[in-house]
Amino acid sequence: MFDIRRPAGPVAPLVLDSPHSGKIYPPDFRPAQPPQRYRRAEDMYVDELFSSAPFLGVPLLKARFGRIYCDVNRASDDMDPEALDNAEGLELAPSAKAQLGKGVVWTATPPDGAPLLVGPVRRTEYLDRLERCWHPYHAALGELIEEARAGRRRVFHLDLHSMQPVANAMHEDETGSLRPDIVLSDREGASAGAGYLEAARALLLELGFSVAVNDPFKGAEILRRHGNPAQGVHSLQIEVNRALYMDVETYGKTARFSETRARLSAFLVSLRDWAAKSGG
Repeated sequence: MFDIRRPAGPVAPLVLDSPHSGKIYPPDFRPAQPPQRYRRAEDMYVDELFSSAPFLGVPLLKARFGRIYCDVNRASDDMDPEALDNAEGLELAPSAKAQLGKGVVWTATPPDGAPLLVGPVRRTEYLDRLERCWHPYHAALGELIEEARAGRRRVFHLDLHSMQPVANAMHEDETGSLRPDIVLSDREGASAGAGYLEAARALLLELGFSVAVNDPFKGAEILRRHGNPAQGVHSLQIEVNRALYMDVETYGKTARFSETRARLSAFLVSLRDWAAKSGG
């Protein structure tokens, strides 16, 4: 349910993952909305924007399953018990996102929160998705990070995402808020040392991107689970504004796609070189 694109040669102390660019919806996904609605939640084309990674010595992990089918950037227990047909005996800890229908299994449709599914999530489906998607994805990411770290004091991880140009009712920032080109997040310093974030920010600014830090996104489960700067693992989340490369209504690539991919590839080259010097 995921792909790993490995470099053919030496591996840099940098790992990328794209958890939300998958577009496979298995048979147990029972939507009440058409694909044109629910696919809005996908981080479309993000893996393509960073597709140069393996050729630069940087491994790339990509989920194949849809984000709303199983969101690996949510905790495995981030599920509203009211959304399940039977939550008895389950130890769940729904966050504010789960209350909005954006837990580990989504139940609401962006941008307005309309019901996503034809009925409650079956308990068996929830548990099965954790076993088939959530746990294997995190295990694979952890292994890639350890492989890239081999023999080094530090390794760096970049978690790839995209964002709507304008906030909607299912977002944390005020509806109608305009977003910058890029948002970098490190869980307010918890998932990475300051040097990594500042290096990434400076490189992006040099390439002409507008950049915000931890606003409106601070990073979620992937950074929480894998970022551990005290142990030499530094994780950042990057959100790329979809207006830079796609039409957010038709989902088609725009004329700016190639330019944006080239700029992000240049960013990766510089970030890889910085990581190689900083890995120790």
